[in-house]
Parts: sequence; structure tokens; C-alpha cells
Amino acid sequence: MEKKDIQAICRDMGASGVSEIRVSELEFSGEIRDLCKANACGRYGSNYTCPPFVGELEELMEKAKNFQDIVVWQNVYPLEDSFDIEGMFSSQEHHNAMTLKIAKEIYAKKGRDKALILSAGGCTLCKTCNMKVNEPCRYPEDALVSLEAYGINVASLAKSAGMKYIAGENTVTYFSGAFI
Repeated sequence: MEKKDIQAICRDMGASGVSEIRVSELEFSGEIRDLCKANACGRYGSNYTCPPFVGELEELMEKAKNFQDIVVWQNVYPLEDSFDIEGMFSSQEHHNAMTLKIAKEIYAKKGRDKALILSAGGCTLCKTCNMKVNEPCRYPEDALVSLEAYGINVASLAKSAGMKYIAGENTVTYFSGAFI
């Protein structure tokens, strides 16, 4: 499966934008993980796909850097206003559901050892992550880890990919990527 095939899958699934860049162009930063630690999104320590449970930053960065390219896709969603938290969460769930479909297709054709799919924010498959009740993940094959958990500066990623990180007033934009 080539980059153009992955881009076609993303477009066919309705991604607002698709691009590709070299992994060497990504900005990895411990400061991004510090935002996780500060619990900026509310999932730190309460989701298996988020820090600290997802793994050490250095290990994750090295894993990502073992790939040469990343196909990036984005979705831009309208919001009622800049305080539309419900709209932001439902948009993220839609984006991550699309990303899971894309991931399943890529993994089926390429194999899990030949690709790495990262999404927006922590996994949202379950209303309550089993981590909170000290039970194993219900969907370990489907749970997606975020770009941010790998220390990737998504604003910088968007710029390198020629995409807008902020797409306009009363919108929210989410990004995912397939490392290949």
C-alpha cells in the first residue's frame, strides 16, 4: 500500500484535507506531553491511550521516528460558537471514528508492524475507560493513541503539511496521521 492509496482512502472517507510530509519534518516536544500532564483535555491518568499509561515519551518518539513518512488528514467542523464544548467533543468522536476506519483498512493491507496510526486526543471508544475501574481495555486493537501523546506539536504538523490548524471562527479542526 503506497502513500497515494492511503490518501485516497482518507479522501473517500470524507477527510477535509489530506497531505504527506517526512517524519523528519515533525516537531517532537516534551512540552506537548507537559500539556497532557497538566490535564488540559481532562484525560490524563484516566485513559489507557493517554499519559502516563501510553508509555514513556522517548520510547514513543523513537517508535514514530522509525517511519519515513506520515500521511496527515484533517477534518474541520462547524461549531455554534467558541464555547460549544459539546460540538467539540462530538466532532472529535466523529473524527476518531473515521480515523479508526482508516486505520483498520491500512492495518489490514499493510500490517500493524508496517504502519502506525495516531489520532486526535485520547481514545473515545468507551464512555468510561476501563482504566478507571482497573479492568483491561475493552478494545485494545481499536484504541487509538493521540499525536500529542507522542509529543507531536500538531500546530507545527499542520503548517508543515500545508494545512490550517485554525480554520476560522466557530470551527474546530482535528488531525490524524498514518506513519508509513
